[in-house]
Amino acid sequence: MKKYNIAVVGATGMVGNKFLQVLSEKNLPVENYYLYASAKSAGKVINFMGKDLTVLELTRENITGKNIDIALFSAGASVSREFAPVFAEAGAVVIDNSSCFRMDKDVPLVVPEVNPEDVFWNKGVIANPNCSTIQAVVALKPLHDKYKIKRIVYSTYQSVSGAGMGGYNDLIEGAKGNPPKKFPYPIFNNLIPQIDVFLEDGYTKEEVKMINETRKILHDDGLKITATTVRVPVTYGHSESINVEFFEPCTLGGIKDALKNQEGIVLYDDIKNGVYPMPCVCEDKDEVFVGRIRLDESVESGCNIFVVADNIRKGAATNAVQIAEYIIKNEK
Repeated sequence: MKKYNIAVVGATGMVGNKFLQVLSEKNLPVENYYLYASAKSAGKVINFMGKDLTVLELTRENITGKNIDIALFSAGASVSREFAPVFAEAGAVVIDNSSCFRMDKDVPLVVPEVNPEDVFWNKGVIANPNCSTIQAVVALKPLHDKYKIKRIVYSTYQSVSGAGMGGYNDLIEGAKGNPPKKFPYPIFNNLIPQIDVFLEDGYTKEEVKMINETRKILHDDGLKITATTVRVPVTYGHSESINVEFFEPCTLGGIKDALKNQEGIVLYDDIKNGVYPMPCVCEDKDEVFVGRIRLDESVESGCNIFVVADNIRKGAATNAVQIAEYIIKNEK
């Protein structure tokens, strides 16, 4: 069996650390792991799977000659723009967690439970979707297949870790009475209806990302979608209220059956016993939890669902590693 060489770029960051955790839990046929970071972190030694690995500075010289097969990126769009082509030219498939390539028509945007077949038309780079999009489309795919979605209304409640360590620290420090450094307003005991910058039409970039990425992943440019994304004082786990309208008649039982049979979903819906998805339920888990399922009586055919997932695991690291795993299992 072939043994692979895997690189982790941005290995010392929040998502990079989670990459390493998820990789350590998988039994992938790997010969060597190479860890990359900025010059500031280069030389740091990380004990990974029983071996001491020295973090390499991300330079062209440190990439050449290592025969890297797959490179997992989580170091920001500017780093991806510069170095993803370098890895690709050296023969690696780059799985990029930044926003750099997501809407590039020549780059597949992949969630393995939803559109794994898109992996095979990559030209050296595969994009990992936005964290909030990933969990949404895992829940929407079986409903789209069964009833064909006409319209989606996203309302999200996104944790501070989605903004990296700066966002996480703002919440922790805010609880101590210290002013924010990452967010424009305090996040402790507050919520902020702005994620990323505002565009001319009043939407934020995060909202537009969800809209455009959903269409691309579901291969349906005609989907009508609107979104409001909100940052909330929760450390880990994004929550989403999703209102869906269908072309085909739906039933509550049919919706639950479709969700129950979808890979990667935990149907967490028993309101009589107070069972519904929450961030504390999904922390450090790979699955997408779906509950509060009910028909929308205001339209001819529609429903409401509440979708929660760990944004650093399924929303970032796990999804990327699952793509790598799919490549390895299906390589001809």
